[in-house]
Parts: sequence; C-alpha cells; structure tokens
Amino acid sequence: MSRGSAAPTARAAAPLFAALGDETRLRILARLASAGPGSTAHLGERVDVTRQAVTKHLEVLAEAGLVRDRRAGRERLWELVPARLADAHAYLDDVAAQWDDALARLRDFVER
Repeated sequence: MSRGSAAPTARAAAPLFAALGDETRLRILARLASAGPGSTAHLGERVDVTRQAVTKHLEVLAEAGLVRDRRAGRERLWELVPARLADAHAYLDDVAAQWDDALARLRDFVER
C-alpha cells in the first residue's frame, strides 16, 4: 500500500480476509471478543456445528493469526489476537483512502 501506513500488502491480507469470510468463524471471533478466552467446547455452544468443525474453524483462524491457543490442563483455551484485526482495519482504511483519492481525481476531471 502506498500511503506509508502499517497496512499489510494484499498478499499478506488475503489469508486474513479469507478467514474472516465465513459466518461461523465470525461468530467464534465475536464470542472471543465479547467473552474472552474459551475452550473449543464452550465456543461450540454458540454455533450450530460439531465440535470437530469448531476445531477446524479455530485452526483456520489461528493460521490467519486471528486467534491463538494455550493449554489449560487437558483443554485448549482460545483467545483473540486483536493486532490481526487491526491489520484488517489498516488494510481497509488504506483501500478506502485510495478510493477517496480516485473519486477526488474523477470529480476534478469532470468539473474541468
């Protein structure tokens, strides 16, 4: 991105947005954001999928850097990684700024 921001490149942002492009994963992220860390079983209570499916969704989110896990006895507790959401926000801000610039140039061209 050309604005000197800390926004990730399109290549780096693509897996992030791919992970965010699923309703179940968004519900899991919303749950982690509102209630804090939770086990796979606990996170599965709010979504209508099997525990194994929740595990697969959490693995996709972890690969994108959106969540991380830690062991707590026999359970894995999952937590949100807010910095990765900030990356998505920065990328979208940069894209929005590019559109604003393009629209301003178009407006100037039309008004001349």
